[in-house]
Amino acid sequence: MRVSKLGGTIQVVLGFDQEKNSIMLSLIVRRGRNFYNLELVDGNVPDNIVVDDVWYNLYANYQEVQTILDKANVSGLGEISLGQYIKLKQVAVPYINVEIEDGATEALAEHPVKSLEYSAPVALKANLYPYQKQGYQWMRFIVDSQCGCILGDEMGLGKTLQIIALITEQKQAGRGPALVVAPVSLLENWRREFEKFTDGIKVFVHHGSSRTGLYTDLLGYDVVVISYNTASSDQALLKMIDWNLLVVDEAQNIKNPSANRTKSIKRIPCHTAIAVTGTPFENHMTDLWSLMDFIAPGCFGKLADFEREFSDDLDGATKLEPFLTPLMIRRRVSEVAQDLPERIDVPQVLELSDSEVIAYEQQREKILESFNGKNATLPMLQKLRMYCTHPSLIDESCYEDPTVNSGKYVRLCELLEEIISLNEKTILFTSYNKMFDILQQDISRRFSIPVMAINGSTPTEERQPIIDRFSAVEGSALLVLNPRAAGAGLNITAASRVIHYNLEWNPSLEDQASARAYRRGQDKTVFVYRLFYKDTVEEIINERIEKKRSMFGAAVVGTDGSIDNSEDIIRALMISPGGARNV
Repeated sequence: MRVSKLGGTIQVVLGFDQEKNSIMLSLIVRRGRNFYNLELVDGNVPDNIVVDDVWYNLYANYQEVQTILDKANVSGLGEISLGQYIKLKQVAVPYINVEIEDGATEALAEHPVKSLEYSAPVALKANLYPYQKQGYQWMRFIVDSQCGCILGDEMGLGKTLQIIALITEQKQAGRGPALVVAPVSLLENWRREFEKFTDGIKVFVHHGSSRTGLYTDLLGYDVVVISYNTASSDQALLKMIDWNLLVVDEAQNIKNPSANRTKSIKRIPCHTAIAVTGTPFENHMTDLWSLMDFIAPGCFGKLADFEREFSDDLDGATKLEPFLTPLMIRRRVSEVAQDLPERIDVPQVLELSDSEVIAYEQQREKILESFNGKNATLPMLQKLRMYCTHPSLIDESCYEDPTVNSGKYVRLCELLEEIISLNEKTILFTSYNKMFDILQQDISRRFSIPVMAINGSTPTEERQPIIDRFSAVEGSALLVLNPRAAGAGLNITAASRVIHYNLEWNPSLEDQASARAYRRGQDKTVFVYRLFYKDTVEEIINERIEKKRSMFGAAVVGTDGSIDNSEDIIRALMISPGGARNV
């Protein structure tokens, strides 16, 4: 403790009231063995302190305290917000005559909630795992604390559902609308998740032909979902609404503080900002500053000030940790494994971009021109399936970067980036040899990880050695498999992530493929990702799979393109990503 020459000091004391679930501020004067509480911040000497030379020496320190409180926008003692708490700790650093006693750090690190009996909102149609309930409750605390936060759980732990629970509760409490900003490929996924897990929550996807130019149109919805590009281009529209929550999904997309995208997002007015990302820190400390400047504007000063105070190394990260911890909740799969089932299926419902819709429609119309309405066979759909896998499979044009013309490939790279950050291994299933070539060439170069493959041309005696090499890799690696050639009989428990890059008509084929990792000997939770485009042949395949599974179970269901499958084939030809279904 710092003591003045005359034997006294003033402390700023921060504590946490567990009953109120609130951060509390008090000031204490210490003289020898005596302690005096300062109940008011008004510049006057309290009546219970004898005015003498000791007090006048302390009074100079008291003026510094007052300056600190003013800079943190604290007008009185008692309960303060989380934002004020962070600001107090920041602005107090240069003042050498003031000591802060922080008794709130431990409580905040545990992400307190007002009551462990917080019930989920009535309109939520889901049972939350214990850690999801904690995340939901903590975000309620954040909203009440007039601050923002980072939901940084590892991928697969249900960040979307936790956000949906919060938005549903805020709607139930009569609060204003929420704006969700997400990559364009995930807009439909957000809409469907709200549809699946809520009752009565009105959601509007403000994108493409459904965009409106009137802000009053958006006010009729509880949740508006938009892409990053739309958030930038429709600034004038979005600024006319007082958003209660602003949620940014895959928030690593705003890690660059100088990017126009980042600046546009930060200009959208809101009461509470929430950054959702499984990779809050990727390369530099400025990544974290940009996220924190989004969720708690001004708390960490300007970027130049931040860079001077927090070096871009381990020392800087260690120094920043006490400020970041109260604002971020991050759970790892290994930490909550006891709450999780052995396998978690994660559908990734994607949406074609405008240019992809045009190209897809051109292929569909060509097929329809030759369709006589009688001979509906699976080979008719082959080019549509190939296009959804990757446009390069049917277009001879050579693209150096496979992300340029495929939203699905972009989403794959996002998934792999996060999986690689966790040092996990992945097996990916695809039916097309050309996709094998794209993956082997691009992924190894893009992420600097080993990429191996087993398909129909791989000699049987070479398959197990490939798996052995894959399993022996230290850290992340990708194994690309053909579901027919390598979908059965192989044990690949070194991988805990399974990606079905293109769906198969036969659900048993898909399940047998997933069982390469999800089998006896696996000691981790297995996450299975299924990527498919809405309003395309892939959605029809997905609907068929789900329908047949629910009716009979995957083990006895398949398809060979015979007449009983013609209805699904015709539906696949008629469904259009450019509009409503034609049948």
